[in-house]
Amino acid sequence: MQIEFAYYPGGVRRALTMSFDDGKLADIRLAELFKKYGIKATFHYNSANIGKESYVTADDIRKIGEYHEVSCHGQTHAFLDKIPASFAVKEILEDKQALEDITGELVRGLSYPYGTYTNEVLTLLPMLGIEYSRTINNTNSCYLPDNFLEWNPTCHQSHDIDKMWNKLMKFNKHIRLLYIWGHSYEFDRDNTWERMENFCKMAGNNEEVWYATNIEIKDYITAMRGLVFSADQKIVFNPSAQTVWFGVDGEVMSIKGGETIKL
Repeated sequence: MQIEFAYYPGGVRRALTMSFDDGKLADIRLAELFKKYGIKATFHYNSANIGKESYVTADDIRKIGEYHEVSCHGQTHAFLDKIPASFAVKEILEDKQALEDITGELVRGLSYPYGTYTNEVLTLLPMLGIEYSRTINNTNSCYLPDNFLEWNPTCHQSHDIDKMWNKLMKFNKHIRLLYIWGHSYEFDRDNTWERMENFCKMAGNNEEVWYATNIEIKDYITAMRGLVFSADQKIVFNPSAQTVWFGVDGEVMSIKGGETIKL
């Protein structure tokens, strides 16, 4: 019997997630653009900047968070590798608390300001309630991360994202993820809104793709990797709270949260 972790929700093999930093006013337009085409994103905020000139307000964040994910980016956008670890804890924890106060929801993710961090910061994140953190180290691939606390994206939005989308869609075996990151203000600065909308038209509302926020990707992959099998692979238990899809001898199967099934 061959067991394969090769499917996202609904039995699809491909996923798309977006990740945008800094909380400039262009986030509002970008969030609506993504929603228009069924694409989900994660927006990472520096709570010290909320409401300042050219930045989103608390009300903006609440509205964006109704469809997308709200996540941390450090309270003041400090270099986490250039301050004492205790200061880094304050940067992250106070940012998390401020965003949770605004949204009324748990905030469980982070993108590293400037993409920098230390091993000490990395080890502290789980104690701060941070379950994933994105780097700025582009892989130019569609593979899943081994460590969600060092989550390397596929590419920046200014790269050839059409090419990466076509690469994703050519995969018909195994599970793949296209992870695009950037800053919404770059579309104003570089006059590339039309380029992004054309991408969304091409990539959005595709039944062969799962559109998810960063935390939804993390939660699903954690649940999938957490399935428990008997020694002969004929019994499987799902200890998570969500349904997981997997392959058995080429056939797509699903198992509900808390369920045990015989194959």
